[in-house]
Amino acid sequence: MNRPFRKVVSGVMFGGILLFSGTPVFATPSTHIWAPSTDVQPYGVMHLTSDAYVPVERDAAENRPDTVTNMGLTVGVLPLDKLNAEVGFDHKSGLGALDDTPMYFNAKVGVPENAFFEFSPAVAGGIYDVGTDNDLTDFNLTYIKTAKTFYIDKFSLGRVSAGYFNGNDKLLLDGNGEKDNNGFFGAWERSLPEISDKLWVAVEYQGTESAYGTWNFGFSWKFSDNASVIFAYDRYNNRDLADTFTIQVDIDFDVFSKLFKKAA
Repeated sequence: MNRPFRKVVSGVMFGGILLFSGTPVFATPSTHIWAPSTDVQPYGVMHLTSDAYVPVERDAAENRPDTVTNMGLTVGVLPLDKLNAEVGFDHKSGLGALDDTPMYFNAKVGVPENAFFEFSPAVAGGIYDVGTDNDLTDFNLTYIKTAKTFYIDKFSLGRVSAGYFNGNDKLLLDGNGEKDNNGFFGAWERSLPEISDKLWVAVEYQGTESAYGTWNFGFSWKFSDNASVIFAYDRYNNRDLADTFTIQVDIDFDVFSKLFKKAA
């Protein structure tokens, strides 16, 4: 599935803005709900996402944060079976001063489950929220993550993911303005064929009390082979921030993949 941060002005001011604003937005490598997953777009397949993050309450200063929107495009760029790679970009709006430099970039490489031997986990690493304004939007979160699907007999218990991230220590700050730029993230997710093959659920966590730190609870419905919508609730570790509700529309296009195959 498919990408986080808040209004900042610069370095040390980020902590204060973070404390009294409450609107996140993702950069969009392939994700669960919030943070990158070990999934990687197949070669030549383009992934379009349109996300909205709507505050469901006021923040600690009794302000109602703006709704943030994000439009992103990610494409698979490596024509291999056991090693995949994707690159992407996002345009974000509703972030106040950050709207002057709205472009962000991401990249990821990874291997799928069982790629090299039976029971081997999926592993991925990459970088996201790479902005173009030094110490203002260059959050530059690097990460590594692993995932494995567990079964009892043939019954799926779901996929469990765990990893570690590190970002720009001038921008990833807690509510007191202290750096809080690295930590653990994890997720559990499962399709629910007992109800419908189109239904998927997930619970996700990302550490720190920076604007990236959340619990996320949500589900998606797949309308077709290449289109789905996620509905989720985002609860921030820093309780001075306003929680949000997110709707994410995801569409895959394999036109380029087919063109590449024809050209070959």
